[in-house]
Amino acid sequence: MAADCSRPALADVRAAERRLHGRLHRTPVLTCGGLDRLAGRRLLFKCELFQRTGSFKIRGALNAVRSLVEESERAGGGLPRAVVTHSSGNHGQALACAAQAEGIPAYIVVPRTAPHCKQAAIRTYGATLVPCEPSDESRAETASRVVQETGGVMVHPNQEPAVIAGQGTIALEVLEQVREIQPRALLLVGKDIAKRGSRGAKEHSCFLSAQVPKVNAVVAPVGGGGMIAGIAIAIKALRPDVKVFAAEPCNADDCYQSKLRGELTPNLHPPETIADAVKTSIGPNTWPIIRDLVDDVLTVSEEEIKQATRLVWERMKLLIEPTAGVGVAAVLSKQFQAVPQDVENVCIVLCGGNVDLSSLTWLTALPGKAE
Repeated sequence: MAADCSRPALADVRAAERRLHGRLHRTPVLTCGGLDRLAGRRLLFKCELFQRTGSFKIRGALNAVRSLVEESERAGGGLPRAVVTHSSGNHGQALACAAQAEGIPAYIVVPRTAPHCKQAAIRTYGATLVPCEPSDESRAETASRVVQETGGVMVHPNQEPAVIAGQGTIALEVLEQVREIQPRALLLVGKDIAKRGSRGAKEHSCFLSAQVPKVNAVVAPVGGGGMIAGIAIAIKALRPDVKVFAAEPCNADDCYQSKLRGELTPNLHPPETIADAVKTSIGPNTWPIIRDLVDDVLTVSEEEIKQATRLVWERMKLLIEPTAGVGVAAVLSKQFQAVPQDVENVCIVLCGGNVDLSSLTWLTALPGKAE
């Protein structure tokens, strides 16, 4: 199941949704009035930090593993000898968890600089951890060697079509959850109108449009691009009017540079960023999807990521990892203020909550309290 040039479609995302049904958490969409005021828009937070293994990555990993098992069953063969991947931590945990559930050995190539909490979690799920140097080249070369040694199947963390399709189920859930909010708002307004008569109906015409949410944009962090590509496939097929924004650190801006130049432009050197889950570059399968379907790429500084992460901790009481803070920082940035105000309801994917608590020395270095 190595990366190839196939491009998932909405049908693949729908198939992933059916395959994953009952195997994952339906993570909530939460709001925060304080962050709304800071952003000047209504923000809807898709809380993937509450997902199994602590991040969205289980969606793609489980879809890929289940697809492999189904293929083996149709062919009348046994289970794969092993699954192999490389990961900064979250996909590694997810693949290890998915493989453990199916009784398949898993080998996870992990940069030696990956957070210790993520490395420990990979081992907890019974996988064999294989260290490598912190570069895309070392990750790929080490994983290729492990595949040859074990006879395993490579499940790429972001270029594998089944992984991309699995991540796209985030968008399906968001659109469904927003529809679920609407009937409740309509019911409350309808009861109030009945009490106040025709005059009440006139007064509530503006209220109704303001209170019933409708997603105008989705913002998600981008590393290898599997999540943003999957989301873009689903959103643009079902709601082409909705804007899709990728967000990434200035220190790891290969996606921004690729969009700017119109060609795949990987990071030249291993990036230095607190957002450890987006240090990898987008690849040949996610790039065409991002090029064609993602409306824009927003970049944010390390300081903005830290401030946004702390804001979510303090205001929402959600222990997101700094990578999840990238999307929040993007929506609070001056760059996002240039987005037209009719894009008023913005969904931000809080992609994970696997925080390395031993690395929080950066928190005390932030000036003052977050406003």
